Amino acid sequence: MFKSKKDEKETLCIKVPKVYDWVTRQADVPLQSFTGPGALKTLKFKCNGYDCVDPCAELAEMGKLSIECILTDAHGNPVNPLAPGAIICKEITQPHGRQDVNITLPDGEVLTLQRVKVLKKGYYILQIRNASGTVVCTSAPQSFAVAEKFFLCAPEGTFLQCEITDFECDVNLICEEDEEGDPTFQQIDVSINMCQNIQMEAIVKLEIEAEFCQPRSEVPFTCPPLQFPPQCPEIFPVPDDY
Repeated sequence: MFKSKKDEKETLCIKVPKVYDWVTRQADVPLQSFTGPGALKTLKFKCNGYDCVDPCAELAEMGKLSIECILTDAHGNPVNPLAPGAIICKEITQPHGRQDVNITLPDGEVLTLQRVKVLKKGYYILQIRNASGTVVCTSAPQSFAVAEKFFLCAPEGTFLQCEITDFECDVNLICEEDEEGDPTFQQIDVSINMCQNIQMEAIVKLEIEAEFCQPRSEVPFTCPPLQFPPQCPEIFPVPDDY
């Protein structure tokens, strides 16, 4: 947009979100371990469309297996971890509101901040691939959650804005041989880490000195001339009388 032709500034009142505090932090979800036969009932693997009792045993002839963790919605549909709402991030309401906490800085100054509790939760599935990389088993959606506390400038009237900026899910499948030498499921470990922007905001009205903007002029556009492919005179010679 272009500035107004008058180029005169005016006092304006605008309504905008004001950031009261802003921090970044890595969040680590407690390690989830699925151990023994009972864990397979929780994971509910389906291998090639059928219920899988033990993927290590049933897929033993497919070569070395690999496993992957994928963020999903509650129904098991893959989602972009960085998309808004893919991971629920919200403030945990405290019975008596946010508590004041005095924080002493290295220089001796004392700040009064508020204790803010934040919950992050979501879902994931596990996929097992055979040696060629083909997905052969998929688990039922599994949930995860982690709660953290922050000391922020968060007076009454502010609200939480949370943004997930990075997400990582590592998973490890452990198969061991039984007494007869056949591979048997032993354990699956899932580790989830994410990076987050935590902001405390409030909608405020500000008085500023600024200029009104006007729409810019349209850029002239001219259609290019039509281009025809060249002829092949060797095939279609031009008559002499042309």
